[in-house]
Amino acid sequence: MPLLRLENVSLSFGQVPILDKVNLNIDPREKIFLVGRNGIGKSCLLNVIQGTLPADDGAIHREPGLKIAVLEQELPQDEQISVYDYVSLGLNEVGVLLQRYHHLILDPKVESQAWMDELEDVQKHIELRQGWQFGQIIDDVLTRLELPADKPLSTLSGGWKRRAALAKALVSQPDLLLLDEPTNHLDLAAIEWLEEYLSTYNGALLCITHDRVFLRKLSQRIIELDRGILSSYIGNYDGYLVDKNHRLEVESRQAKLFDKVLAKEEAWIRQGVKARRTRNEGRVRQLEQLRRERSERRELQGKPQFTNTQQVSSGDLVIDAVKVNYAIGDKKLVNNFSMRIFKGDKIALIGPNGVGKSTLLRLLLGALEPQSGTIKLGTNLHIAYFDQLRAGINFDQNAVDNVANGRDSIIVNGKSKHIISYLSDFLFTPERMRLPVRRLSGGECNRLLLAKLFSVPNNLLVMDEPTNDLDIESLELLEEILSEYTGTLLLVSHDREFVDQVATSTLCFRGDGVIEENVGGFKDIPMLLNQKIEKPATAPKPSAASKPKVTSNFTSQMRKELQDLPKKLEKLEAEQKQLHAQLADPGFYQQDSDKVKKIVAQSGKVDAEFAILFKRWEELEQLKNSQ
Repeated sequence: MPLLRLENVSLSFGQVPILDKVNLNIDPREKIFLVGRNGIGKSCLLNVIQGTLPADDGAIHREPGLKIAVLEQELPQDEQISVYDYVSLGLNEVGVLLQRYHHLILDPKVESQAWMDELEDVQKHIELRQGWQFGQIIDDVLTRLELPADKPLSTLSGGWKRRAALAKALVSQPDLLLLDEPTNHLDLAAIEWLEEYLSTYNGALLCITHDRVFLRKLSQRIIELDRGILSSYIGNYDGYLVDKNHRLEVESRQAKLFDKVLAKEEAWIRQGVKARRTRNEGRVRQLEQLRRERSERRELQGKPQFTNTQQVSSGDLVIDAVKVNYAIGDKKLVNNFSMRIFKGDKIALIGPNGVGKSTLLRLLLGALEPQSGTIKLGTNLHIAYFDQLRAGINFDQNAVDNVANGRDSIIVNGKSKHIISYLSDFLFTPERMRLPVRRLSGGECNRLLLAKLFSVPNNLLVMDEPTNDLDIESLELLEEILSEYTGTLLLVSHDREFVDQVATSTLCFRGDGVIEENVGGFKDIPMLLNQKIEKPATAPKPSAASKPKVTSNFTSQMRKELQDLPKKLEKLEAEQKQLHAQLADPGFYQQDSDKVKKIVAQSGKVDAEFAILFKRWEELEQLKNSQ
């Protein structure tokens, strides 16, 4: 029996149907991927399934008690809540109990009986709801996504808040998990962990993604939304592509046949006056029906046609770096790095978030001075920079004003092209071109940034995560353009297939400033594909095996344990005070992030160990006095 069923569901905005009598079944543990162009209505379909967007018509049947969780597109609004507290909200009542336990452990009042009573009460209620397993799930997800548990959300960037939203959806372990572009802003190690997590996930999954490797690894069924119609394909992504091409060929042949019949009937109706007097009224009605069908036919959306403007030639040597070093505090980001980059090289920078990729880019472009070593730039360089934060876009202006800069036309491949025609190649309609950029979708913003990037002559392209929010067809076209690009490309991306299609070599960041050059892309670096996020220590949660138990007899072994406990508690208390003093320092979180994580994790571990041992000391004392 399906978890959820859509029957003839329709949804329209204005005259355009987003969903046109669609039908869909989602079975338990099924992994479905939803594909389609940007702006076609994929997120609307997820909202209809979730129940946050009412359909205009049709029926939606949900299994009684069905638990649905979704990766929220809107960023968290409560800026003062901690990351841990926000993520635990995905667990409802158990999450609230785990929040209380987490805060009690972080701030133990060891001399307060009220604190001890509250801790015992929270532990009891967590045990009654079998909540410790969920506490471990929270810890694991936070660690794997590198999220700082006790930082306020207000200290995180938009990308990191999106990670927190992903963590909140994952920890709830729902019957149906809805994910919209979950790999955006994740590095390779986090993406691989997510793949592993979802491959063994017991619930059903409906996911929107542009990551083709992610899609190939996990999909059991692919559904495509196209012009309001939902079609389904059982099997993998490559089989779906073959099926789609066949369907488009059939549709094209049918459309040509229809148009041929319509043209014949139109020619007949335009015959002379005598013929019109004797015309067959049934045939006239048939022609009117053909006209209506033709007017209602929704044409396949055109493919993006963006291309680079006329390029200017640089010198053969583009960048020469010799024994470059750069560190922030004790953390080495670039260690004794040397490399010559020549015209035509296409180099991808690969490594975990925060490892130093952006720092190296800034060094190579001359925006940052090396602490030692030299970097020399070649001659006649014209640099174009794609920034994942879209800093090059004025969100109060429209698309035309952002790209035109006062021009009416742009030179493309040596020919003049009007700005409206140029933007239409990037799939902007005249109406969308005139909207303020802040009203455009993420995919449209990225297409706009590409339009601006390609509107000026360049010979050194620097692209920082250009694939986020682009649909697959746009990605494939961008791959083609970059493959034919005769200039030099520096690329930061975690999209494995994109890098494999574009890069001629990679710079692999191994940590501690070590950067290795390799020929090829991801698939040519087997060791990199096994790279995992280093898991920092996390505060252990009491399990059934680790929780102290009261026994009926006070043995000699227990007496020895009771004698040793005060020294252990004294040592832990001294360590607690030292760690808490560091955490209370206003400048603590301005340090290197890895050092901050290590100290926060160690503090939580010591606090938890102290609470457990103190509880054990109380129990042994009570048992001794009762003998």
